[in-house]
Amino acid sequence: MISTPLEKKKARAAEIVAILKATYPDAHCALAHHSPLELLIATILSAQCTDDRVNQVTPKLFAAYPDAAALAKADIADIEEIIRSTGFFRAKARSILTTAGYLVDRHGGKVPSTMHELTALKGVGRKTANVVLGNAFGIDEGIVVDTHVGRLSRRLGLSRHSDPVKVEKDLMKLIDRTDWTLISHLLIFHGRRRCMARKPDCANCELKHLCPSAESFGSKPVRIRLATGMPRRRKPDSQR
Repeated sequence: MISTPLEKKKARAAEIVAILKATYPDAHCALAHHSPLELLIATILSAQCTDDRVNQVTPKLFAAYPDAAALAKADIADIEEIIRSTGFFRAKARSILTTAGYLVDRHGGKVPSTMHELTALKGVGRKTANVVLGNAFGIDEGIVVDTHVGRLSRRLGLSRHSDPVKVEKDLMKLIDRTDWTLISHLLIFHGRRRCMARKPDCANCELKHLCPSAESFGSKPVRIRLATGMPRRRKPDSQR
């Protein structure tokens, strides 16, 4: 029986997932959190900011405002000062206060656990909702596509798109639903440790035999003079 192109692609995706699981058994959400609310706020703060920086800011924020009710009543200037180092702090502060107020008014201060309800919150798109659903509630509703996931998906031939929503749809067709949350962490770990944006370590990559981009990234440029067969000029003895 001849496999269809989609079946072959699924089989290769499954092999990629298996190798990444073995390579990064500790792959996890990098945003420190102890509740769905903390993860939601941390994810809002992570826009255009590193996870490490967010993790430096959130302990102070959550110590001062431990729940949605406290956040909803906070002075926006105080929030801005705490989160200033995450960038775009004014817009993020407004989103946090609006979201907290909405949670208090509509959900009794609790973070909802459906895509529809989460994306109705201020500053929460599908990506943020996927982060919260997958990591706070254990619900595999979709796949988080950040810059690492998008880059590696294209390099590995799992998607040809640059739009995160289209990349997510491609990955959801290829990867078992039970791995939808984990695959993002696996690709992010691999993107940070091996398949970097500018200088991917193709020579030592665990996925190089499955990656259509490995040869182009791993090959070294050849000097044109040697490639065309032109002999090297010998330097005069006086210049040696």
